Parts: sequence; C-alpha cells; structure tokens
Amino acid sequence: MYIPSKFAETNLATLHEFIDCHSFATLITNGDVGWVASHLPLLLDRDAGAQGKLIGHMARANSQWKDVDGREALVIFHGPHAYISPRWYEAANVVPTWNYVAVHVYGSLHLASDPAQLLRTLRETVTKYEDGASEPWSLDKPDDQFIEGLLDSIVGFEIEITRIEGKWKLSQNHTPERRLRVIDALNQAGSEQQRQVAELMSQTLSEHSE
Repeated sequence: MYIPSKFAETNLATLHEFIDCHSFATLITNGDVGWVASHLPLLLDRDAGAQGKLIGHMARANSQWKDVDGREALVIFHGPHAYISPRWYEAANVVPTWNYVAVHVYGSLHLASDPAQLLRTLRETVTKYEDGASEPWSLDKPDDQFIEGLLDSIVGFEIEITRIEGKWKLSQNHTPERRLRVIDALNQAGSEQQRQVAELMSQTLSEHSE
C-alpha cells in the first residue's frame, strides 16, 4: 500500500484495535486459479506471534481454500471514508481528495482441519458479534447433528501476521486551521461515515498538538 509518511500508522496496539473494530475484511489470495477475493469476518489473536494472528472460516463450497494452504495472503480491513471538497479548506490551489483509514495484513494462510478448533472459532465468532444483545444467540441452541453438518460445510484457516500496514489519510498534510474547517464541514454534512472521519481527524489533530 502506498503510504506517505504523514499518513503512516505504525503503532501495533492501534492497528490491532482497528482490526477488532472493523473485522469484516477482504481476504485476497493468489492460487493455481489466479487471484481470488472473499469478504469474511475475522478474529484477531493479538498474542500469537510477534504481530498477532487472524482466524477465520469460509464456506467449503468456496473454492478459494483449495489451493492456497501455505501461500501468502493479503487481508484488507476497511475503515470509514469520505470525500473532501476543496471548498472546505477555504484556500487557493487545493484539490478534491478522499480521506480514509485502512489496514493491510500479510501472512501465510494455513488451513485448520481439526473439528474442535473449528468449533472453537465458530463459538468465538458468535460470542464477538452477539455481544451486547439482550438475549444473545448461542451455538448451544441447535442440536448436535445440525452443528456436525455445519462443521462439514465450512473450512477454517489461520494467518500469522508477518507484515501489517496502516494508513490514516486524514488531511495531515494541511494546516490545523484547514483541518478544523474540514472537520466542521464533515460534521455538518451529517452522514455516519462523514462523522466517523471527522472524529478520526479530531483525534489525529489532538495527538499532533500534544
């Protein structure tokens, strides 16, 4: 990923937090049939290896898993993004742009065939996304035969992270005054994505001033 130094985020804890919060990712592999991408929720084990490990599963009917065991994978985690109008800078010689946050993760993908491990992955996934529900759904609700059929229909995998890149493109190449104008304009525009970008811009502006 092209990352000018002003936009680079290298703090591992920050990158891990982003992955946890934006865990629905794009998994990209290059196997015998060429490039394939799938969109999947992934779990992060922060303590595995030097930079963490990603854990996930896909449908067995998805042929992506068949020829990528042991090969390098790229996983893209997408954050909020928003169009930035040059009108908001109130300055000459500026152009439209797009502010966004993204994390790219690289590592070797290894298939996980142990049924107990796969069931554990499913339980952890359900627990993560049912968290906060008044009556959370549980894998204990279906009967055992249903669960066995479910496990037969999916393939688990793990990716030990060997490289991780973060890009926080949030107008850091502009003066604080211009950035404040953009933050105000994004908040006034009112969409959820725009408000999230405004909040991230405020955070980077605050960190820079400390």
